Parts: sequence; C-alpha cells; structure tokens
Amino acid sequence: MEKPFVFGVPADNVHFIGRESEIERLSANMRYGVNTVLMSPRRWGKTSLVNKVAESFSSDKERIIVRMDIFACRSEYDFYNVFSSELLKQTASKIDEWKKIAKGFIERLTPKISVNPDHTAEYSVSLGITPKTHTPQEILSLPQMIAERKKCDIIICIDEFQQIGEFPDSLNVQKKLRTAWQGQKSVSYCLYGSKMHMMMKLFQKKSYPFYRFGEILNLKPIPLETWIPYIKSRFDVFGKSISNTMIERICQTVEYQASYVQQLAYSILLLTERDATEATFNAGVDDLVSQNSGTFLEQTQSLTSYQLNFLRAVIDGISQGFGESSVREQYNLGSPSNIARLKQALIDKELIEQTETGIIIGDPVLRLWLSNLLK
Repeated sequence: MEKPFVFGVPADNVHFIGRESEIERLSANMRYGVNTVLMSPRRWGKTSLVNKVAESFSSDKERIIVRMDIFACRSEYDFYNVFSSELLKQTASKIDEWKKIAKGFIERLTPKISVNPDHTAEYSVSLGITPKTHTPQEILSLPQMIAERKKCDIIICIDEFQQIGEFPDSLNVQKKLRTAWQGQKSVSYCLYGSKMHMMMKLFQKKSYPFYRFGEILNLKPIPLETWIPYIKSRFDVFGKSISNTMIERICQTVEYQASYVQQLAYSILLLTERDATEATFNAGVDDLVSQNSGTFLEQTQSLTSYQLNFLRAVIDGISQGFGESSVREQYNLGSPSNIARLKQALIDKELIEQTETGIIIGDPVLRLWLSNLLK
C-alpha cells in the first residue's frame, strides 16, 4: 500500500528528501569513528536521517551499525539491559554466532531467546542483567570486546538519549558512560533525542560529563525548494494538484517542521477533490490541530492557572520581561519570585523554549491549539 505522506514514523524511500549535507557529514563521522550528537527540535527527522545513513553501511564488511531506542528505560540497569541485548543481537545474524561472540559475557546469565515462528533469522533476546550479574564497566566495555572479536568497527546509535538525564543518580551514570566510551578505539557513538532542552543540558553544559563528547550536528529545516517537488509529486500520484504558493503556506504554517509538513499536506490531500483550494487549506489546518489535540490536552491538563496565564502571555507575543509589574498584573502571574518557577516548569513540560531572543512556544501546532483554548 502506497502512502501519500509519512508522519509519526521515520521517513524512508521516496518520503525521505533533502538532508544531503547532513548525510554526507554523518556518513563521514561514522566511517572515521567520530562521535556525533544530533541536535534539533522534535519532528525534524533525526531518526529518519540516522536510519538513512545506517542503511548506506549495510554492505560494509568493516563496520556494523547498531541502532537502539531507550525511551522506555527508566533506570541505569534498564539501559544496560537494552544496550547489551540490542548490541549482541545486531552484531550477530544467527543465534549460534550470537552465543559465540557473547562467550564470557553471558556465562552468569540464563538468557531468554525467542525465535520468530516463521523460521527467519529474526529473534529477540532478554538477558536479565542485574547489579549481581555484571558491573557497569563490564557492560559498557562489551562493544569494544565484540569489535575486537569480529575484527570490525561498531557504530552505536542511541535514540531518545535524553532519558539518561532522567535516571536516578543521573550524573554518576553519565560519568560511567563517558569514562567507558571515550577510551574505546573501535567503537563510536551517535546520540540523539526528542527533548531538546535536556539534550542541550547533557552536551553543552561544561559541568556535565558529556560536554564535548563529540561533534554536535545541528539539523536545519528542509528548504522550500526541496518540499515543492516532493509535495507536488505526491499529489500527482493520487490524481490531484497543489500550487507552489500553497505548499509554501503549508511550510510556513508549521514552520518547516518535517513531520508536521507531511501531516498537513496529507490532511489537505484527503480534503481535496481535484485542486487544492483556500477552503481545503483552511480545513486541513483545522484537521491538523484536531488530530493533535489529544496529545496537547494530555500535556496541559495538569497545568495550574498561573501556568496557563503564562502561556497566554507568550501567545500574545510576550517573550521577556515577565517580571515587570504591568505584565504580571495584566496576566495574573503572581509575585516576581513565582516567574522563574513558572518558566522552568513549562520548559520541563516542553511547552515553551528559552531562545536567545526570549521565551517562545516552539511547537507551531500547539501554539494554534492554545490560541483557540486560551481566547
């Protein structure tokens, strides 16, 4: 089944567009063992980029790309279990090979191995690692051990890496990871995540262990000249048309955030009979906001009156000076000492962002939704 547009999942094949310079740089970093940290707001296509580059190494006999997502990890040993099981699974195509390269590491374990019932090479591994079976140093040194046994380089790509910053005793965990990983000669890392403020804290604060761990690669928006032929071609495939001007409006409405561009284009496509019109564009925007309203409601339902008032001020164009008496009185923000707490709470909830020019709501669709909610 051919999909008109792709959103909510990594883009691939015909739906992966642009990113030529980022592909070139990340490919070079992986080839030469340079650690990379991908930075960008949510929905800009970090996972899609990593997958695209990783696929280009699929026939490389000298390098193995290991990809993992640690979003579900809530503690240090949650991470170690995902880290080791994915590493062992993805560096071996067969169970017999897996057992061979894991020799020594799994002797204290009774791993659970589930084989796909259709007898393909697919299998899953559950190790059950605990502090009683392995030390952090043993687990974190496993990639280098495997690289030496297989006589290859290993590149480990970890999605949702910001979860490390949420672990109990997080700084100590970060120190263990940095200490182990920085000395590995045959292993490099590509780290990325969806929570921009936490990723910036982990990698750009001098007091944090991962400061200057590797090259920070900042993703930029995919430009209009790349979006236009792609969106027009997708409409063409389904017997419909859309103007360049309307494609530009789509991109501007969602501020070029890749996943939202795809989702808004999809909504307009569904509402278009033959040619996209002003009416279908407006209905598409309404549909986009509606489709995301459940997520936004969950994000905001526990907010206090003061926090909602702060958001109302941001929507009205206030980006700084929240402590001034006129702003506090107009939006009922409470005492001056309350402002810092409000700001940090909303940043932690990822509802606002601190930029060089002040506070903004970085999610353009959330901003539209809140504008309607807080009228």
